[in-house]
Amino acid sequence: MGLRPRAAWRLARAVLHALHGVAVVLLGWPWIGEPARRARIAWWAGKMLRVLGLRMQLRGGFRAGAKLVVANHVSWLDIMAVHAHCPEARFVSKAEVRHWPLVSRLVAAAGTLYLEREKRRDALRVVHHMAEALAAGDTVAVFPEGTTGRGGGVLPFHANLLQAAIATATPVQPLVLRYADAQHAVSPAPEFIGDTTLLQSLWRLACADALVVHLEVLPAESSAHADRRALAARLQSLIGEALREQLASAAAPRR
Repeated sequence: MGLRPRAAWRLARAVLHALHGVAVVLLGWPWIGEPARRARIAWWAGKMLRVLGLRMQLRGGFRAGAKLVVANHVSWLDIMAVHAHCPEARFVSKAEVRHWPLVSRLVAAAGTLYLEREKRRDALRVVHHMAEALAAGDTVAVFPEGTTGRGGGVLPFHANLLQAAIATATPVQPLVLRYADAQHAVSPAPEFIGDTTLLQSLWRLACADALVVHLEVLPAESSAHADRRALAARLQSLIGEALREQLASAAAPRR
């Protein structure tokens, strides 16, 4: 099968899988319990990645119970990659996602907390809701860079949302995300930066060859009595160093 027919086939299957997810949310979500919901989220996210031609490699494991997952941000695919292994995670997402076709229904069903980035005070509201969720034993996930990057490094971390973990003394679990393909240790295919549209991103992903998403879960860090800026700097350093080690390891066989 040529590149374009294969990509078109992947996209068609992705749309059908998305429609299936929406149907489950609309018709069955209110009547199934939390364990069944989590199992469905993990299955759906994992299958969507496979439909788009991605494989997953996980290193490490998520701690049980309440936690704040903190990760670097490359693509909208990051949420699916995390949900495939940590379906209980409630992400903090930009409010614009509410207007994405199909995706908005699925994201809302996963308990997403929306942040209106244009409103400075909205972060206070979101931190309050995050703290409530963490105190109730939930897992919340954030991307402290506040935007997507190219994947080869880590942008500066914003500290505001970390206050929710500090206020509730909830452990913070750093997570490293990296996408690689047959030619690149950091694949350009998942990039979602600048004026890239969702459709353009989907087409690049569907055209990619041997795309792998690497998830490395680092040991949890205590947040009790932490200074949020110091905690943000430490998490950025931990994730950045782990990413550099991955890239060095990936480059070694090519020398």
